[in-house]
Amino acid sequence: MNFEQIVPSMPYILQGIWVTLQIVLIAGLLGFAIGIILSLFKIGRIPFLRWFADGYTSIFRGTPLVLQLMIIYYASPQLFGVQIEAYTAAILSFGLNSAAYISEIIRAGIQAVDKGQREAAMALGVPYNKMMKDVILPQALKNILPALMNEFITLTKESAIVTVIGVTDIMRRAYIVGSDKFSFLEPLLFAGMIYYLMVLVLTFAGKWVEGRMRKSD
Repeated sequence: MNFEQIVPSMPYILQGIWVTLQIVLIAGLLGFAIGIILSLFKIGRIPFLRWFADGYTSIFRGTPLVLQLMIIYYASPQLFGVQIEAYTAAILSFGLNSAAYISEIIRAGIQAVDKGQREAAMALGVPYNKMMKDVILPQALKNILPALMNEFITLTKESAIVTVIGVTDIMRRAYIVGSDKFSFLEPLLFAGMIYYLMVLVLTFAGKWVEGRMRKSD
């Protein structure tokens, strides 16, 4: 192995970190927002909404993420009459896919909250929406924070598949450098080190936030 040959290209690969983080952050927020809505549908009393949420989760958890990404990107002209940009397609596919997993995490967290909390709120005449927003969800989020951080870490690693549609993230840039140098091992190992360090930072950040929330109880 000769890492010296890729030293001049390392800044180019490192620029992909910002692209990766943008996709992961926006997709994560989108998935979290949709996941909350789906989780409320699943525990709600309207059968159609429960069926919709369960069907959504089943489809997105039962099919490969790369397939969803390629359908949104390559089939968008047939579906919508316009070609969705690769960056937008990446955010949509990751956000919609993540929502399916996050909805199950939040649903489990809500159902794990002591039923006495809900009964007390109902006895006090607290409206359902306000009860969920101010009483149930805050407690549920504390319980599911580790699971949410794991989903975010998984999303960070899986974001590497956006290279199949040409998004110039870390992996794509490593591949480009490998093609230019006719040597793929060194740039790919360098990309792997970047992902590993990103996951370590996210893991420590999650543990720090979790510790702060426990101290605040």
